[in-house]
Amino acid sequence: MNALAAPAATGTRGPNRVGRLALLALVLAAVGLLLGAGSAAAAPRPETSAAVSLVAAPTDPATPTAPTAPASPASGGVTVSINGVNGTPSSSIVVLLAITLLSVAPAVLIMTTSFTKIFVVLSLTRNALGLQSVPPNQVIAGLALFLSLFVMAPVISQVKDDAVQPYLDGHVTFSQAVDAGRVPVEDFMLAHTREQDIALITRAGGKENPATPAATPFTTLVPAFILSELRSAFIMGFVIFVPFLVIDLVVSSSLMAMGMMMLPPVMVSLPFKILLFVLVDGWGLVITALVGSYTGAG
Repeated sequence: MNALAAPAATGTRGPNRVGRLALLALVLAAVGLLLGAGSAAAAPRPETSAAVSLVAAPTDPATPTAPTAPASPASGGVTVSINGVNGTPSSSIVVLLAITLLSVAPAVLIMTTSFTKIFVVLSLTRNALGLQSVPPNQVIAGLALFLSLFVMAPVISQVKDDAVQPYLDGHVTFSQAVDAGRVPVEDFMLAHTREQDIALITRAGGKENPATPAATPFTTLVPAFILSELRSAFIMGFVIFVPFLVIDLVVSSSLMAMGMMMLPPVMVSLPFKILLFVLVDGWGLVITALVGSYTGAG
């Protein structure tokens, strides 16, 4: 019976030994794989070590470049040309001159044209009628402006032909254009300026009397021209006032005679003055006299 039991015990230990050996082989294989992965991770890569060696290695500094000597300045100066390719003034210069002219245009219009005389006469006519705001100042100024343009049309045309157009074409310089354009304006002012007024302004400034009226400086001619224009305007205004003054006197005497002293004479005389002014075509007579005083027809 013992002999039969021994082979059974030996058969049982055989499979257990084989399993242990297989388990041991698996453990050894796992340990070998772990050791191989650790050694592979610890070994440095050749590219990384080369890059580290390149960064760490110091380099010699570059030799600085010697400074160059400054260039010698060119002879001559800065020039600014205001004309275009063909000698004509550039558009920017023309616009600048136009803006400058617009800024001084009111003074030029009042002091060197017939505007002052026409405006004063029209204002005196309105006051002679006894109307304080009819026609309004804008209407009187507009009428005086266009009458001045009508009177000054020959002078403006001559200035354009002698000064403005040659300058725009590039034939003359700006100073030459100013001198050429001033001649027609001076001739117009001299034709309507009294010699007494020129002498008055000359004495007031402590200057020597000019040999001829044409030799009068422009700064003396302008105030003398304005004085002459104001004198002529007040003479015309006085002539306009006389008939309306007669109407006021007649109406006032009539009211006094009738004992109507509390009634303002202006209220009664105003319709008669307006009627008289309309019947004789007053505005036409005044404007004809104003224009004729410059053209010689009046």
